[in-house]
Amino acid sequence: MNRRSDGPDRIVAIELDQGSVVRWTPEVQHERSVAIFDLLEDNRFRLKDGFDGPYKVALSLRDNNLVLDVSHAENAEQRELILAVRPLRRVIKDYFIICDSYFQAIRGAPPSKIESIDMARRGLHNEGAELLREALVEKVDVDAQTARRLFTLVCVLSLRR
Repeated sequence: MNRRSDGPDRIVAIELDQGSVVRWTPEVQHERSVAIFDLLEDNRFRLKDGFDGPYKVALSLRDNNLVLDVSHAENAEQRELILAVRPLRRVIKDYFIICDSYFQAIRGAPPSKIESIDMARRGLHNEGAELLREALVEKVDVDAQTARRLFTLVCVLSLRR
C-alpha cells in the first residue's frame, strides 16, 4: 500500500489520557475509535525543532492546556508540547452542540435536515482542525487530515459529561 505515512514523519501510536475523561457515550467512543484508526493509517506529523520519527503521541489535558507527549517509537527521545486550549474552546463547544443535534437528527429527522446539520458539523470540524494546525505551526508540521483527526481526539478529551 502506498501511503503518505510510510516514512518517518508519522505517528505510529497514539493514546488518550483516560484520567482526562469522565464518560464516553457509544457515539463518542465510535468517533474516538475511527479517528485513531484513520490517524494511524495515514498521517503526516513531524517535529520542527526536535528528533525525527516515527512518533508515539500521548494526548492529555493539564491546567487548561493540551499536552502532546511526543516520543520516538524506537528510542528514548521525548518532547512535551503544550498548547493553550483557550483558542479552541468556542469551536469545541459549538462542535459538541452540533454533534448532539446530529445524533438526535439521525434518529428520525428527514434526510435533508440530517444533511444540513452534517454540513455544519463538518464545517465546525474543519474550523477546529485549522485552529489546531495554526496552534501547532511553530512546533509540528501536520497535514489537514492529521489535524482533523487530532481535533476529534482533543474534543473527546474535552468532554466533561
